[in-house]
Amino acid sequence: MSMLAELAEDKAEMEMTPMIDVTFLLLIFFMCTLKFKTLEGKLSAFLPKDVGVNQMDAEPIEKVEILMRVVKDGTKLKRTDNGTRPYTSSDTGRYDWGSDRQMEYNVGPFRTNDLDALRTKLAKVFKDRSGDDKVPATIDARPKTVYEDVVKVLDQAIDAGFTDITFVGAYPDHIE
Repeated sequence: MSMLAELAEDKAEMEMTPMIDVTFLLLIFFMCTLKFKTLEGKLSAFLPKDVGVNQMDAEPIEKVEILMRVVKDGTKLKRTDNGTRPYTSSDTGRYDWGSDRQMEYNVGPFRTNDLDALRTKLAKVFKDRSGDDKVPATIDARPKTVYEDVVKVLDQAIDAGFTDITFVGAYPDHIE
C-alpha cells in the first residue's frame, strides 16, 4: 500500500477536549468581566413637584401619644417547675417581674397606674376623635420597660379602637 492509501484509511477525528476547555475559559472570562447594573440608591419615583395648579399644604395629623415608664422595678422572679422563686445572682436565663412592679401610663396630661383606667381613657379619646378617618397613636416605651408591658398597652389601644399604632424608637440611657 502506498502512503496515500494509508492516509485515506485513517479517519479524521476532531479532538473535543481542547474545544470544551476554550469554551469554559471564555465563559469564565465573560462572567468575571461582566458588570451588573447596580440600582443601589437609585429609586425612580414620579412624585409631585412643588409647582403646579393644585398646591396644597398637608394638614398635620395629631397623634395620640401613650407614654409608659417604670416607676418601681419590683422583684425579679425565676421560673421553676414548682412555680417561681426569687431570682439570685447565680441564676441565668429568663425571669419574671413580681407583683410589686409599678408602671405609669400617660395619655397627654392624664396619668394612671391602672391598665383598665388607661383603656377607658383611650376609648374616650378615640370616641372624641371618631370623626377622623384614622386616629393614629404612638406608644412611647421608656427605658426599663419590657415587651410584656408594651404588649399590654398595645392590647388596650386596640381594644379602644385604634388601628394605626406606631412605636417610638430607643432612647439614650440618660433620658428617663
